[in-house]
Amino acid sequence: MKKIILLLIGVTLSAQSHAQTVDYREKAKKLVAQMTLEEKASLCSGETAWSTKPIARLGIPSIFMSDGPHGLRKTEGLDFTNSVPATCFPTASALASSWNPALAQKMGEALAIESQANDVQILLGPGVNMKRSPLGGRNFEYFSEDPILAGNIAIGFINGVQSQGIGSSLKHFAANSQETERMSNSSNIDERTLNEIYFPAFEMAVKNAQPWTVMCSYNKVNGIYSSENSYLLNEILKKKWGFKGFVVSDWGAVNERAAGVDAGLGLEMPASGGFNDKKIVDAVKKGILHEARLDEIVTDVVAVTLKAKDSHKKGIIVDKVKHNDLARQVSGECIVLLKNDNAILPLKATLKKIAIVGDFAKTPRYQGAGSSKVRPTQIVNALDELQKMVKGTQFSFSKGYNSSGETDDAKIAEAVENAKNAELVVVFAGLPDSSEGIDRKNMDMPDGHNKLIAEVAKVNKNIVIVLMNGAAVSMPWKKDVAAIVEAYLGGQAGGGAIADVLTGKVNPSGKLSETFPMRLEDTPTAMDFPSREGNANYGEGIFIGYRYYDKKKIEPNFPFGYGLSYTTFSYSDIKANTTAAKDSDDIVISVKVKNTGKVAGKEVAELYVHEQESEVARPENELKHFEKVALLPGEEKTVTFHLTSRDFAYFNSKYHDWAIKSGKFDIRVGGSSRDLPLQQTIDIQSTKTAQIVLTRESLFREFKNAPNSDALYAQLIQNFTGANKKAETEEKKKAASFLEDKLADIPINKFLLLSGGKFTEENLQDILKAANHN
Repeated sequence: MKKIILLLIGVTLSAQSHAQTVDYREKAKKLVAQMTLEEKASLCSGETAWSTKPIARLGIPSIFMSDGPHGLRKTEGLDFTNSVPATCFPTASALASSWNPALAQKMGEALAIESQANDVQILLGPGVNMKRSPLGGRNFEYFSEDPILAGNIAIGFINGVQSQGIGSSLKHFAANSQETERMSNSSNIDERTLNEIYFPAFEMAVKNAQPWTVMCSYNKVNGIYSSENSYLLNEILKKKWGFKGFVVSDWGAVNERAAGVDAGLGLEMPASGGFNDKKIVDAVKKGILHEARLDEIVTDVVAVTLKAKDSHKKGIIVDKVKHNDLARQVSGECIVLLKNDNAILPLKATLKKIAIVGDFAKTPRYQGAGSSKVRPTQIVNALDELQKMVKGTQFSFSKGYNSSGETDDAKIAEAVENAKNAELVVVFAGLPDSSEGIDRKNMDMPDGHNKLIAEVAKVNKNIVIVLMNGAAVSMPWKKDVAAIVEAYLGGQAGGGAIADVLTGKVNPSGKLSETFPMRLEDTPTAMDFPSREGNANYGEGIFIGYRYYDKKKIEPNFPFGYGLSYTTFSYSDIKANTTAAKDSDDIVISVKVKNTGKVAGKEVAELYVHEQESEVARPENELKHFEKVALLPGEEKTVTFHLTSRDFAYFNSKYHDWAIKSGKFDIRVGGSSRDLPLQQTIDIQSTKTAQIVLTRESLFREFKNAPNSDALYAQLIQNFTGANKKAETEEKKKAASFLEDKLADIPINKFLLLSGGKFTEENLQDILKAANHN
């Protein structure tokens, strides 16, 4: 047996080593050169709902793809109800709340092992779209409202999957923030917002993990379908970020196939029955699509296909018990303790009677619906686990509501009676449904859940609420309960993880990866989400999530990055290696984090950047770095962050590049976006100003960033007014300064009209020449 195991390990390592050393792109180029036009076109669409077409004569195999953001869902055809049994891990909304990329990597490794065992070559995930509104139907499949958090978790996930010889598919590129009209709606977004909010998680994952494929979204972006959007697929993804794999369509996302090829879409899924293959052939023959461009796209597809097949490992056997244990560990670290008055949790050993209320305690809500729905290998519920773990305590159970969450007065009355006779009540509630394809109508839990909590709170004040949901919910009962545990959709072992946290076996260390607003009216998209009639106008710009609530000074129920522990932590001794630096310098920030409580725990140190005086609208604070640190009671560790120029930059849409304004930036560190006790100010000298070309229509204030700006300013003022900017008296200096402010937003060519002849065309040309001289 030992020899067999060693032989399998040897085969596995050999396959991995081979896959890493072969130049698949060169191999693919040679194969593409031998293909007919029809064969090239055939490789641009699938053979079945989940597999690609082979070309036997050239030795090009078929590869299989499967849904899998939180568990393998291999199925035949589009019958989602008949998939193979697989470990159902916590969904993305939960995983991101761990703030632990290393944990995401472990989960990715396990998903890949199960993919290998089921002969799946590409796992369709993760999803890194931003949570623009808490109503997004697919929010449970996405990580965060913040691109830095989403990007880092995605890197861990992808590295884990691909370390085991399985390709990942980063999705859905781009700006897929609503399910309503998702196949036709246009996400209309300015360039700055795209680059600061909706691109960075994709960019980070591509540059740092190189997923084998990227999946384009259903929607249009600024009027052009993502599946044929050259700006997205070619200019940004390939040229700017250096993506090396191929782009696959979301299932049914293709509009005009030939246009998609030209834009950079490699593979259409599912199979189109040859319909679109013929369109590609016709487009080449008519000269609409250059065959050389088709060759580039097919080469990408073939290179990944060959690598995927070479990376397949035979004889893999999944240890279902080990993977279930990992799912429980992951879920436990994702749970967020939102409230814990009087340290009511963890459950005390002295409690004799505990009432468990709510059907989710026995029939857990552990995943969402739609294409990511996994057939679990087993399901653990919290009630059974609590009864196993807590001895000497009597547990009584009341269902409380029916499966749809509607109010059931008889069930509520039974639960109230149960609660009256208990020392403590644990109420399980949440959302019965979260599904791809359907946006939520409001932030509320079902009436039956809210009414159950309200009625139970009238007879017992020692109430712990356990939430099972895929996204933020309103909490009208927040002040009436002692503790709130956000368990999200915790996967098949989530019930066990909840029991671990409630009993104190696991000290909760999750932090919210999204803001929990008090009410829907407080959200940045409250006026128009989901958008209809074909256009979703992202008028809030960069101000989504905590960026919006902070700027508007709106108090949320619970802020981004927030989460309690059964211990306490302190922050101290923030230090920088410099207080004045060029943005190109290595700027190092260190802080000390100490466990000041009595039990071991984990804390997430979060670093945000604030620009003191900005020339454009910027958020109050922006997350740039974070690190999760484990600490024993009384233990203190130093956490170090390395900042780059990008941490201080904003995207200048006028010049299509990242820019930094020289000035003071506050580095703030703490335990949530609203709890940042440490601050270090750094004076940054910019080397990252956008390349500015001044024209006749440039504004007067734009000349501040030009070479020799002081001299240009003096000349402009003198030519416009006849006065010398270097005035002798304070009064004249104030007058000159006032004039500068008044002229700030006037295009320079208007000086010709407003100066009364003092400013001439010759003056204008001389100044433009001087300003643009490098």
